[in-house]
Amino acid sequence: MSSKRKMVFQIRGFKSHVMDPEYGDKTWNILEHAFHQIYNHNTSGLSFEELHRNAYNMILHQFGDKLYSGLVATMTSHLKEMARSVAATEGSSFLEELNTKWNDHNEALRMIRDILMHADMTYFPQIKKTHVYKLGLNLWRENVIYSNQIRTRLSNTLLEFVFKEHAAEDVNREPIRNLSKMLMDLGPFVYEEEFETPFLQVSAEFYRAESQKFVDFSDCGDYFKKVAKRLNEETDRLSHLLDTGTKEKITNMLKETIENHMLRLIQLQNSGLVNMLCGDKYNDLGRMYNLFHRVPDGLLKIREVMTSHNRESILDPVEFVQRLLDEKDKYDKIINLEFSNNNMFQNVLNSWFEFFINLNPCSPEYISLFVDDKLRKGLNGVSEDDLEVTLEKVMMLFRYLQEKDVFEKYYTQHLAKRLLAGKTVSEDAERSLIIKLKKECGYQFTSKLEGMLKDMKASLDTTKGFYANHPELGDGPILTMQVLTTGFWPTQSSVTCNLPAEMSALCVKFQSYYLGNQNGRRLSWQTEMGTADLKATFGNGQKHELNVSTYQMCVLMLFNNADRLSYREIEQATEIPASDLKRCLQSLALVKGRNVLRKEPMSKDVSEDDAFIVNDKFSSKLYKVKIGTVVTQKESEPEKLKIRQRVVEDQKPQIEAAIVRIMKSRKQLEHNNLIAEVTKQLQSRFLANPTDIKKRIESLIERDFLERDDSDRKLYLYLA
Repeated sequence: MSSKRKMVFQIRGFKSHVMDPEYGDKTWNILEHAFHQIYNHNTSGLSFEELHRNAYNMILHQFGDKLYSGLVATMTSHLKEMARSVAATEGSSFLEELNTKWNDHNEALRMIRDILMHADMTYFPQIKKTHVYKLGLNLWRENVIYSNQIRTRLSNTLLEFVFKEHAAEDVNREPIRNLSKMLMDLGPFVYEEEFETPFLQVSAEFYRAESQKFVDFSDCGDYFKKVAKRLNEETDRLSHLLDTGTKEKITNMLKETIENHMLRLIQLQNSGLVNMLCGDKYNDLGRMYNLFHRVPDGLLKIREVMTSHNRESILDPVEFVQRLLDEKDKYDKIINLEFSNNNMFQNVLNSWFEFFINLNPCSPEYISLFVDDKLRKGLNGVSEDDLEVTLEKVMMLFRYLQEKDVFEKYYTQHLAKRLLAGKTVSEDAERSLIIKLKKECGYQFTSKLEGMLKDMKASLDTTKGFYANHPELGDGPILTMQVLTTGFWPTQSSVTCNLPAEMSALCVKFQSYYLGNQNGRRLSWQTEMGTADLKATFGNGQKHELNVSTYQMCVLMLFNNADRLSYREIEQATEIPASDLKRCLQSLALVKGRNVLRKEPMSKDVSEDDAFIVNDKFSSKLYKVKIGTVVTQKESEPEKLKIRQRVVEDQKPQIEAAIVRIMKSRKQLEHNNLIAEVTKQLQSRFLANPTDIKKRIESLIERDFLERDDSDRKLYLYLA
């Protein structure tokens, strides 16, 4: 026997109500009266709990539409009355009255929103009605701000305030600050339309006219002072009165004003950039930097003029660096003694020196030449302690350099020349500076430099071992060998020359000795890098010891077996490259006081038709005579270009390594963040160009180290 059970579903708490028009009218009248009292600042007798319940009941009894339409009508009525009150206010009280009414409306709006909280959160969104607070803003905009009696007057009043601000009149900023915020609360488009756009137009016209006046009647320094003053005023105005979004627009407008006169200012004959540099006008240079760094290519224009000026000026690199050090000492002393070593002043000074040093593209070379001068010649009459102090000061300048890798290239070359020529004043000083560089930039930066010093020490031991193994060579020519590890020393050409027979025989013996003790190594002779000491006797019986280059030695030794040699005979016998041979002969025959040869015919230059004879009349007060090669102290433009190209090529793997390290750690990263992290990681060696970083990223993507995210092309993913 089976039985059927009847399932009963019960819904609890649900009640339906039949719409009662009288109930709806009565309840709305209560709420409407309360809203009027709120706008009239008479809320002492109101029960907000009861009002909230009445609003809730209107929704419950399906009078939500009546509630919403009544709210719109009530607000509109009060706002029109407010608009009439504002429009009737005259003079300076206009803005104050508008602010007062805006605050009244906001206060009323907050109370009404609290009363209608349930409807605002649930019912109004369901019937696609605007939230109460936004509704209040919209109604304020349409009935007050866009009122025919207020809109134009408000715009004119705000612009009149701007004129007074520009004219440095004393104005009350409080109403303007409040109105600016009010317009933003109403929506960015309202702020832009009613205030920002006309403000920018008026400001642009004002600054365009004023900047032209400044340029026509001021020198460069005064112009920068006046523009800097205006920029500070605008910054103050933006921070106190306007929306932050206006800052970028007004800044761009001011950039255009500066850009229009940039070249004219830089090139002003009696007060422009060159005048500032020559006159040590650091304050004016600082103002120029602060203005021009805001403008696209502004600093590039300064750099171009300064580079041109440096080429044309006779300022010696050593003098250039020494002046920087002297200026730094001077201002450090002023800040320490006069400004109580205030950090703010010290930071400004550091910023300025960093800017000035990196403004000159020759600074890495010049600082290296300065060190070369001090470590090659030493400081006259000073101790090693004073030399150490100078090196510490050099490190201060080095820290400011952005192109530390360019300095490394120059310093490697200069150190190599000092070591190979035996002209370093102190091996301890050389090691001291390398230790400082290592501490500043790490082992990788100094590994080659340390390797060069190790090679020099090892070469001394190798030379001793060679002569110990060949005691029979003691009475003949002496060969001092410096065995250089290829990876440590600057790249040299493999061009060789024909050495004299005595020296060639020694080289063969040494090569046999060295390779017999060093398995798996190869030797190649760098004859152009060597020097020689020759004992010479001239026709008048005078004897001298001549310190010459290897090439000069090869030429002079030919005259042991000939009285006269033509250029072509010398070239054929030595096989020295033509450009080097001409410079070699020029230094032997045409330098006064060093002319151990005579040239026929006499002229300032060496040609292929010349002939050369030993100068029997050569004399000197010195027994030891150094005959240098005709070269310049600074690198030639082609050499500089080669160094720059090598630097760029060396930077590529460093940038890629940094990218891979970062992405391996982070797994995914947005483009701008990756650029920032790579720049930060490499800044101890050089300031990486964002364009170069982007190229390296593209290269890594092509080689499947990275890939772009399918949904966001600016997001990079690391491929393990």
